[in-house]
Amino acid sequence: MRRNVSFNQTPALKISVFSDRSKVMMVLIAAAFTLCAVRAFWIQVLGNDFYQKEGASRVEHTIDVPTERGKILDRTGSVLATNVPGRSIWVDPRAIPDAVEPGKVTSVANLLGISEQQINTKIASDRSFCLKRQVDLGRADAVRDLHVPGIYEIPESRRAYPEGEITAQLIGFTGIEGGGADGIELAQDKQLGSVDGKKVVVRDRVGHIVKELRYVSSPHPGADVRLALDRRIQYIAFKALRSAVTKSNAESASAIVVDSQTGEVLALANYPSYNPNDRSALHGPSLRNRAVTDVFEPGSIMKPITIATALDRGRITPNSLVETNRTLSLDGVTITDDANFGTLSVAGVIQKSSNIGATMIGLKVKPEEMWGTYTALGFGRAPEIRFPGAGVGIVRPWRKWHRIEQATMSYGYGMSVSLIQLAQAYTVFSNNGSLIPLSLYKLDAPPTGRKIFTQRTTDEVRKMLEKVVAAGGTARQAAVPGYSVGGKTGTAYIATRHGYEKNAYRASFVGIVPVRHPRLVIAVSVNRPQGARHYGGDVSGPVFAEIAQAAMHALNVEPDEPVARSAR
Repeated sequence: MRRNVSFNQTPALKISVFSDRSKVMMVLIAAAFTLCAVRAFWIQVLGNDFYQKEGASRVEHTIDVPTERGKILDRTGSVLATNVPGRSIWVDPRAIPDAVEPGKVTSVANLLGISEQQINTKIASDRSFCLKRQVDLGRADAVRDLHVPGIYEIPESRRAYPEGEITAQLIGFTGIEGGGADGIELAQDKQLGSVDGKKVVVRDRVGHIVKELRYVSSPHPGADVRLALDRRIQYIAFKALRSAVTKSNAESASAIVVDSQTGEVLALANYPSYNPNDRSALHGPSLRNRAVTDVFEPGSIMKPITIATALDRGRITPNSLVETNRTLSLDGVTITDDANFGTLSVAGVIQKSSNIGATMIGLKVKPEEMWGTYTALGFGRAPEIRFPGAGVGIVRPWRKWHRIEQATMSYGYGMSVSLIQLAQAYTVFSNNGSLIPLSLYKLDAPPTGRKIFTQRTTDEVRKMLEKVVAAGGTARQAAVPGYSVGGKTGTAYIATRHGYEKNAYRASFVGIVPVRHPRLVIAVSVNRPQGARHYGGDVSGPVFAEIAQAAMHALNVEPDEPVARSAR
C-alpha cells in the first residue's frame, strides 16, 4: 500500500527551508547595518556641517547689540543732549479678544497722546502695528499696568534734552529713527551717530540667553560733541529775550554772545522756543533758529562799518565835520534824520545815528571799496559755522549799484544780513581790525583772524561806539554798571514785496563789553516790537545790558570803571 508523505514533514526539506530563511534574515540585517553605517557616515562626515548648522539654528539666535548716540555737551561738560531708556508700544490685533474691557482703550489713548480711533483702526487690521515710539518709562509702565491683551512694549532708548526750550533751536532734535533732524543733531549727525552691532547667542527653551557665542559685527557708539556754548550765559540770554518779548509785545527775539578773542559762540538764544522733549511740539515757526537762518535789513548798525571803511582809506579823519540837515535829496529820493542835527563830527554821526551823515561819508568811498569791505566781513556769504540752514543775505554786486543804493546801504538799507553775521562783523572792532571766524564748537586754540582794518581805525571807532551808550547817545539803556560799553543801535522798517510795512520794525543792538578791553560781542534783535518805544536802544539795549552784566560776573571779568561813573 502506497503511503502519502507530507512536504512539511520531510526533515531534509525542513532543514533546507530554515537555512534559506536564515540567509535572507542575515542579508536583511547586514543591509540594515550597512544603511545605518552609511547614514551615520553621512551625518557625521559628509553632512556634518549641514546638521551642525541645523542643530545650532534651533538654539542659536542672532540678536542686535544696541549702542548709544553720542552726547552733546557745553564747554564745561554739562549735558545738553543725551539718551534715556524708553519703550515702544505695539499692538497685535490677533491677540486682542473680541471684547476689551470698557475704558481701557481710551486710557491707552490718553496715556500715549493719540486718538482712540487710531488704536481701533489698528486693532481692526490683521497686522501688528506700533502705536507709539520713544515713550517714557512712566507712561509705558502705566500702559502695561492696564493689562490690555495684545498690547506689548519693546525697550528702546530715546533722546532727552535737559535744557529743554532754552537751547532747543541750537541743539535741534533727532528723528523717530534716531538720526539727526535739525540743529547740531543734524549738523553733527555723522559724529554723533551710532551703529548697532550683532552677536550670536544661545537661548533656552523659554528664550533666556544662556551663552554668548560670537559677534557678527561690533557695535560702534557715537562720539560726543562739545560746543562752545556756556550753559549759564545761554540761560541768561534766553531769560532776557523772554522778558523783552513780553514787555514789548514783540513777535520774536534773538541774541548771540561771542567771545571776542576766540570767536566762540557762548550763547545763541531765541524766543519763542519749543520743548524738544515733546515730539508733538516739533513743528511750526518756533523750530527756526532765527539768529542764524533769518535775514533782515540791519539799519544803523552798519554806520560804524561805513565810517571805518572811509577812515581806513583816508577819505575822512576823526576830526572831519559833516553838514547835515533834517533832509537830503539824492537822485529824486529824500533821506531823512530824526532831527536837524546840524554840523556833526564823525563820532557825532554815530552817536546821533544820522542817516544823512552816514550817506555823506559813505559816498566818499568807491562802490567797489564798500562792497569789498562788506563781503570781507562775511555779508552776502553763508557763514562757515557748520550749521544747517544758515542765512546768506543779500549784498548786490557793486557794478549794479546806483548812487542812491550806495547811500542807503551806508546806513543799512538795501541789503540783508543775519544776526550771526552782524555779531561776526563786529569782532573786527574788538580785535584791532581783524575779523575772527565764529565757532559753535569749543576750540583748542584761538583762530587766526583776517585783517580788514588797521588797529588805528578800530581804536577810533570803538571810542565812537562808546558815545552811543553815553549821555546824548541812542542807547543809554545799554549801559552796564562797572564796565565800559560801546555799540550801535539799529531800527529798521520791515520790508515786504510791496515796500516797507507801516509801523513794523526790527529793533537791534550790537555791542562790545568792556569796550576798552574787549571780552564779549553781544548782538540782540527784536522783531516787530509794539508801541511808541520800538527803537533799538529802547527795546534791545536793555536786553544787551542784562546779558552783559550777568555774563561779566559769570566769566569773572574785572570791572574797568567805577560803578557810579557808568551809571550816570
